[in-house]
Amino acid sequence: MPEILDAGTGALLAVERLSKAYGDFVALRDISFSTRRGELVCIVGPSGCGKTTLLKCIAGLLEPSGGAVRLDGVPVTAPPKRMAVVFQEYGRSLMPWMTVRRNVALPLLKSVPKAQRRARVTEALEAVGLADAGDKYPWQLSGGMQQRVAIARAVAYNPEVLIMDEPFAAVDAQTRADLEDLVRGIWARFGVTILFVTHDIDESVYLGERVIVLSMSPTVVQEDLAVDLPVERDQITTRALPRFTELRTHVYEQIQRAKRGALR
Repeated sequence: MPEILDAGTGALLAVERLSKAYGDFVALRDISFSTRRGELVCIVGPSGCGKTTLLKCIAGLLEPSGGAVRLDGVPVTAPPKRMAVVFQEYGRSLMPWMTVRRNVALPLLKSVPKAQRRARVTEALEAVGLADAGDKYPWQLSGGMQQRVAIARAVAYNPEVLIMDEPFAAVDAQTRADLEDLVRGIWARFGVTILFVTHDIDESVYLGERVIVLSMSPTVVQEDLAVDLPVERDQITTRALPRFTELRTHVYEQIQRAKRGALR
């Protein structure tokens, strides 16, 4: 079982023996891992292994059947104020009748003074490369730009933990590469802890400082892999490194092993 770090040793988020069952069906079983403050951790696993269920439990959107999630040592029993989530279906999360700036400001309207709110929205839009799009509407933007708006809204919220659930699955390959670099840039700029779920093995290795590999249902942590690539990464140089190939091959083998185990 992976070591569980408490807040005193630097862990910000701890998942402790988490399980989730729907009647007789066990989706998650005894999952344990932790993330240190400021880490970027990717989660991968076979399709249908329960990645989204796990994220919903971590985000306080779904009640686990057993175990606990702790943020800075405090149990998560509802969506924490210090956590933001970006989902795959970004279009559904944006209000088409609101401008980009208004969409980004939405979660801040009741809690942040106007002047501070304006500054945070401006900074977030600049961070995602949409500084000049504040007065546009979501329907005037491409899919990749709409996802940037969703990311900007999460960044403007100023979370300690940013959870991303396969956010680039619906965009083309070139846009996906740009958004991957955007996530690395936001992580470096704001120092936010990011938990990023993806079905793309190469993406997990390119983005993450660690890759957590899940088994098939009932899901457990099959491996927690440190990604020993340079902190500074780019799409051409990093992906050409022999070590990148070794790591992505290893993760691929682990996922195939998980699939074979599910067939036994």
